[in-house]
Amino acid sequence: MSSDQRFFDFLKERIGLDVTSVGPAIIERAVRQRSTASNALTADEYWHTLQGSQDEQQALIEAVIVPETWFFRYPESFATLAKLATQRLSDINNMRALRILSLPCSTGEEPYSIAMALLDAGLQPHQFKVEGMDVSPLSVETARHALYGKNSFRGQDIAFRDRHFTAEGEGYRLSGRVLEQVRLQVGNLLAPALLANEPPYDFVFCRNLLIYFDQPTQQQVFEVLKRLTHVDGVLFIGPAEGSMLGRFGMRSIGIPQSFAFSRQSAPEPEHFPTFIPTPLPVRQPVRSVTPPPVLSRPFATVAPLPVVTKVANPDTAALLANIAALANEGKSAEARAACDSYLRSHEPVAQVFYWLGLLSDVAGRVLEAQGFYRKALYLDPQHPDALMHLAALLQSLGDTAGARRLQDRAARSERAADSERKR
Repeated sequence: MSSDQRFFDFLKERIGLDVTSVGPAIIERAVRQRSTASNALTADEYWHTLQGSQDEQQALIEAVIVPETWFFRYPESFATLAKLATQRLSDINNMRALRILSLPCSTGEEPYSIAMALLDAGLQPHQFKVEGMDVSPLSVETARHALYGKNSFRGQDIAFRDRHFTAEGEGYRLSGRVLEQVRLQVGNLLAPALLANEPPYDFVFCRNLLIYFDQPTQQQVFEVLKRLTHVDGVLFIGPAEGSMLGRFGMRSIGIPQSFAFSRQSAPEPEHFPTFIPTPLPVRQPVRSVTPPPVLSRPFATVAPLPVVTKVANPDTAALLANIAALANEGKSAEARAACDSYLRSHEPVAQVFYWLGLLSDVAGRVLEAQGFYRKALYLDPQHPDALMHLAALLQSLGDTAGARRLQDRAARSERAADSERKR
C-alpha cells in the first residue's frame, strides 16, 4: 500500500521532501503507521482519508519528520555567532536590535542555544531577538513548553545548563530570561509569502535542510533564504551543505567548524591545519536510503546514534568508541589521528575507514572521502553507514546511476536485517 507514488508526491508538494534523499522505506513506514491508526484497509481508502482531513495530513507529516536535536549542536557555530553579533552591533552603532532566525527550529534547542550563546557573550536582552519557525505544530508546542530531558544535553560541556535551567522533576526548565528572547511560530519554508512583511535577518540558521530536497527545490528554498538574510548577513548551514551554497554564489566566511556563509567576497583565510576539525554525527540519516532506528527529519538536525561494531577484543572496541566520541565532540583532527593510529597497530576494519570517509566528506575532500567509503565497503560490503553516505556523495556529484545501485544495495541489506530480526 505505502509504496503508492501519491504519498511521495503529497510530501514533496507539502514539505518539499525528495523521496530519494531518505529512501522510500521511511515514508512507506510512516504511511503504514497512519493507515493503521486511521483504520484504512487499502491505499485508496487511506488516500481518501488523507485528502479529506487536514489533521491527518499533518499527522502524516509528523510521522515522517520525527524531531531529534539537542542544545549547542555544532558548538563552534554558536561561538562564531557570538563574535559576529558583537561586531555587527558595532557596525550598526547599536541603532537597533539584531534579528536572528532559526528555521527549522524543531523542538527549540537551536533558537534557545542562540539566545543563551548571545547572553553568555555579554549581549543585553534589548540588543537581539531570536525567531524560531518549524513546519511541525507539535515541535513548536514542545519548544514553547521549554521543559527538556537529559537527551537534549549532550557533549562534555553542559555548564550552560546550570546557568540557564532549573531542575524540574526528571527534566530541566529553561529560564524566563532566555524564553523572553525567543519567539516561536509555525511556518513552512515552501510557503511563497513566508515572512514576506518582515525585515531581513542579520543571521539565519537553516541547517541540514537543503539535503532533503531535489535541485529545483533547493534553488527555490535558497531564494527564500537569500531574501530572508540581510545583504550583510550570515547564513549558518549543515556540514554537508557547503557545496550547495557554493553553487548558489555564497562563500564561507573562513571560520572552521562554523558552517557559516555570506554573500560577501571571501576573506583571506587564516592558517589552519590541513584538516579542518568539524563536529560529526555518528550517523547522518539526512542522506540515508534505509530507515535508521530513529526516523530522519527533513526539518531538524539529527542526533548521533551509538556505533554498534561487532569486535571480539574489548580493547579494540574501546578504541573504536574513542574515535566516535572524539568526532561527536567536534575534535575531528584528533579523531582522524586516532583512526590513523588504529590502522598502524591493528588489522583494518570497515568502521575506521567509514570514519575517515565521513571526516573527509564534511571537510569537502570528496575524492578522498569516496576512497575511504569504498575501502569500508570492501571490508564490509553491507556496512549501512558507508552505503548511505557514499550513495549521497555520488548523487551530489551527478552520478545518479551509481547512487541508485548503492541505494538498492542498502535497501536489500535492510530487508534482510528485518527478516533476521523477525526470526
